[in-house]
Amino acid sequence: MTDSEDRRIPPAGKSSVRLIKVPEDRAGQRLDNFLLGQLKGAPRSLVYKLVRSGQVRVNGGRAKAERKLEAGEEVRVPPVNLAEVGDKAPPPAGFLQRMEQAIVFEDARLLVINKPSGVASHGGSGISHGAIETMRALRPNQGLELVHRLDRDTSGLLVMAKKRSALSELQALLREDHDGTGPGGIRKRYLTLLVGRMPDGVMSVDAPLHVGLRQGGERHVQVNAAGKPSLSHFRVLERRGGHSYCEVKIDTGRTHQIRVHAQHIGHPVAGDDKYGDPAVNKRFREQIGLKRLFLHAASLEFALDGGKVPYVLNAPLAPELAEALDRLR
Repeated sequence: MTDSEDRRIPPAGKSSVRLIKVPEDRAGQRLDNFLLGQLKGAPRSLVYKLVRSGQVRVNGGRAKAERKLEAGEEVRVPPVNLAEVGDKAPPPAGFLQRMEQAIVFEDARLLVINKPSGVASHGGSGISHGAIETMRALRPNQGLELVHRLDRDTSGLLVMAKKRSALSELQALLREDHDGTGPGGIRKRYLTLLVGRMPDGVMSVDAPLHVGLRQGGERHVQVNAAGKPSLSHFRVLERRGGHSYCEVKIDTGRTHQIRVHAQHIGHPVAGDDKYGDPAVNKRFREQIGLKRLFLHAASLEFALDGGKVPYVLNAPLAPELAEALDRLR
């Protein structure tokens, strides 16, 4: 079907092709995230399938899922039977309660949770209920949108926007971070346990990162000169059992950034089954009961309304991490 034919099809509801102009407050948003907002209840895997198959068009042409949209562009959204998509079972009651208890901050614009490890930021292949889908089930009338993502195994602060204006402003601040030109609009602080004895003081790691795909579609990140600029700052807080409990501040927000930078300097994150040391991880499991990645998004600082309204958000260290740290002598 040609683009001109699409124009003759009226937006008659969920089962029809829709042509949507990108509003000003969505400028800079990725195509996949824009589509998730238009196709409420559709899993991310379906959105990627629609994009890959060419059913989604931007200004009449094919586009990639990561394409950043501009205000005024026209997006073709194909017909999707969302009734069938929405027929899947709701999140279990126990999980809903757990996620309700994970809320650490809420106001008229934002909802922020202390995401547990093992919970994906969003649903997808093999994952029925991510954090955003579960919070939408808890707050069905608030139009929640995910501002950013955390690795499934990382715990800590995950921010969701209730208003488009807040989403747009926060995404603009995140773009400052991803530019790699220095401290961006959101100051991020993580807590981690690194294997081995880190040197005293602050160790800054300035190493570009490239995201590749392994067989089966698994993402794997490595330091590569062809990658994107990435800067992390590690500082030892305590020595524990010959290992280093650290604070990490990041100037950029790349996929797996802290984990790959830690591996790059020879001190991988404890419990990291992708970039870590299997033998050391086994000892951590047996000796201190550490069964997960020791990485926690502890604080975020930013300001909205053009810098007039500051936000300082904090999430306490997950109990299982605090307990593992106490056992490490």
